[in-house]
Amino acid sequence: GARAANGVVMITTKRGAEGQSNVNLRATVGLQSRSIKDYDMVNAQEFVELTWEALKNSYLQKNGFSDAAARAAASNDMSSAMGGQIYNPYKNYTWATLIDQTTGKMMADAVPAWSENWMDVLTNKQAIRQEYQLGVSGGDRKTKYAFSFGYLDDKGVLITTAFKRYSIRANVDHDITDWFNAGASASYSYTTQNSSQYSSTQTGNAWYTAQFMAPIYPVYMKDERGDDMLDGNGNKLFDYGNEGRSRPKAARFNAVGDLYDNQYETLRDNVGIRANATLGGDKDVMGIFKGLSLSTNFGADITGRYITSYYNPYHGDGTSVNGEIDKYSTRTFSYTWNQILKYERTFNDFHLLAQAGHEYYNYQYKYLYADRNHVYPGILEIAPASGDINANSYSDVYRIESFFGRLAADYKDKYYLEATWRTDGSSRFYEPNRWGQFWSLGASWRLSQEDFMQDASWIDNLTLRLSYGQLGNDSIGSYYAWQSFYDLTWPNANNAGALVSSLANPEVSWEKKGSWNAGIEGTFFRQTLNLTLEYYSAKTTDMLLSYPMPLSTGFSGYNANVGSMRNRGFEGTVRVNWLNSGNVRASSTLMGYLNRNKVLKLTGESPTITSGNQIIQAGLPIYTWNVPRAAGVDPATGQQLYWAYQEVISDPSDKNFDQKEYDKAYEIPNTVHLQDDENGKYKAGDPIFGYEYKTTETGKATNSKYITYGSREPLFQGSFGSDFQFGPVDFSFLTTFSVGGYVWDSVYASAMEVTYAGDTWSKHALRRWQKPGDITDVPRIEIGSTNISADRWLVDASYFAIKSIQLGYTLPQKWTRAAGIKSLRVFAVGDNLWLFTKLNGLNPQYNMTGGTSWAYTPTRAISLGIDINF
Repeated sequence: GARAANGVVMITTKRGAEGQSNVNLRATVGLQSRSIKDYDMVNAQEFVELTWEALKNSYLQKNGFSDAAARAAASNDMSSAMGGQIYNPYKNYTWATLIDQTTGKMMADAVPAWSENWMDVLTNKQAIRQEYQLGVSGGDRKTKYAFSFGYLDDKGVLITTAFKRYSIRANVDHDITDWFNAGASASYSYTTQNSSQYSSTQTGNAWYTAQFMAPIYPVYMKDERGDDMLDGNGNKLFDYGNEGRSRPKAARFNAVGDLYDNQYETLRDNVGIRANATLGGDKDVMGIFKGLSLSTNFGADITGRYITSYYNPYHGDGTSVNGEIDKYSTRTFSYTWNQILKYERTFNDFHLLAQAGHEYYNYQYKYLYADRNHVYPGILEIAPASGDINANSYSDVYRIESFFGRLAADYKDKYYLEATWRTDGSSRFYEPNRWGQFWSLGASWRLSQEDFMQDASWIDNLTLRLSYGQLGNDSIGSYYAWQSFYDLTWPNANNAGALVSSLANPEVSWEKKGSWNAGIEGTFFRQTLNLTLEYYSAKTTDMLLSYPMPLSTGFSGYNANVGSMRNRGFEGTVRVNWLNSGNVRASSTLMGYLNRNKVLKLTGESPTITSGNQIIQAGLPIYTWNVPRAAGVDPATGQQLYWAYQEVISDPSDKNFDQKEYDKAYEIPNTVHLQDDENGKYKAGDPIFGYEYKTTETGKATNSKYITYGSREPLFQGSFGSDFQFGPVDFSFLTTFSVGGYVWDSVYASAMEVTYAGDTWSKHALRRWQKPGDITDVPRIEIGSTNISADRWLVDASYFAIKSIQLGYTLPQKWTRAAGIKSLRVFAVGDNLWLFTKLNGLNPQYNMTGGTSWAYTPTRAISLGIDINF
């Protein structure tokens, strides 16, 4: 039903077992580093030469200067473009004389006074991660228990950042009588986190600012000789760009200094409670009620979060308001309670199971925020600040009530049949549309159990499966999807004021997905080979989307059920236990998955929904890229070219087509637009002749026919791993891969076409057009380029990742028994070790919508550990 729309993850906590008590201690200590490569950026000399060339091109192309005058003007502008002589690391030349105007190259004898790598300074080379877990479990026939304690200390890969977690968990299960048992568990964790606010903004994100800071700008202030300047205590002084650093994003800002001078702290605690009780069961003591049971399960989670952000008044983002202190407090409370009546019996060869149940889910979220500027330096509280207080608070509530039933039967362990039904009511929808009905029916046949298969001794098990089920989804990013929102923060003098911020749609209701699944699974050659292959076809109807509206209405869209789409695909797993002899074992597992998505229809009023560089359109995969197509670079001018498509009325067989007729036909208002064939050309024999041409005019390119260029959806993806054991030695590894799909790398684009002097370039910009006759795909260098976004920034999203490698050694019991140790294993493990992609710096694992952002990079961890059981 609605609770499984995105799949189900089963989490099983460790529980006690009857017998001797067991004590387990597991400890790991390791080092972390960035697992994603940096973007390939130019060095200081290349940056200076590219900046000079960009200034020269500006005078040539935009101001009509002669070549000689443009070169001279570029040299004269270098100082102001770079931020003054203080940021010139080549102290034996001035900015105006550093570049040879004839060649555009730096003087051969120019010597840099400093060479600092911001990423190296930002990266913690001793990011130690240590984790300890202690568990105690045991029990007798009636009572089982398990307790665990955990501690994690994680030094961040980014300097000054850290994360600590303290946790405890306990669970107890008790058989009160033969027909009544109960259990309960509780967990608590407390975390402290000191971290920068990793937003997607360029300035506020330390990784972005460091990686894209031009290499001429030093981390620390320099004197006239280029030596580090020190304060009275002998500490280096951070260079905040107060002397006129030209890069606006970095003015009065230093990514390294920000981490030391500002403070960010997040405190979080989490309490989880679980309880269950069951009456009845499949024991003879139940008499005629044998097999009948009533169980109830209750689970609650309480999460609190307290965030403090302090921006100092002297440097960086807080200077304009004399510093700022922000406080956030959130509290989340949710609980689930269900009651299940079950009847389960086995009668000779026939097994029957029937269930009926009720479930209720409640979620509450509370948010409180306040900030104040004009801070008292160094005090992380609001009261000492003297500026006006800005505050906000709100609450969200979300509830679901469900009724469900299940009926399953199997005969002779060969024939299986199961049916389910569920109805869910969501508070996200208006009352008449609140309830959704969902059902499923599945069957399987263990073919290997049939008599006619008994001679096939090489088949251990062979099962065929077929099912159809319906799921529901009520998630649309709003807890009140059907209602209007009013922003009440618009006071009219001293009177309350409101602004309508979203439109109501009481008709919005459940998104539904009906899914067919057919599968075959088998085990062969005495468990040597395991195969699973599944085909599925899922159709989603009444998709929950934001229905777009013209911005002139004052709204971008409203919540609605829009159209339908289909997903079809295959999933397969092959596991080979290719070595199993005594204490020597080896196995390998290959998993593969491919999916094909297609939007089947949208609404009649809007056959296409556009979102940035992507469209949702019938006949195409969802979120297909829809951008102009780059057509190379004009060899004469270095201007970026684009493909543009226009249609003319003409006979396709006419060999005498000329431009005059083309121009005349283009003015006809009822010109018919054609469909492309698979090769992007117009179909031969069409009554309309398709004419394809290149243009250097950005205006025509933006008005031309955009192309659909695939989507983020891969051709296929999967994983491959192996496990080995050679006596006391064990070894395993896991890799993942994806082939196909495209990512729009806006981060890479910003390094190929910079906005401001002082921004640095990608090394790929070195193959730019430089003079008439050059053949290349990178246009001439400009600062503040007017080139439009095109398919140049769509990058192949294929990747291969080595996710984990582990090597362990278990000491022989004859060595450990004397110390009262049941088992002792030492191991080394590496996580997120390597990622191989089309473009360094790109992380195609980031999301499946196709964009990039400045999220915290995944970390590589290499650890040593010990696992002891007493």
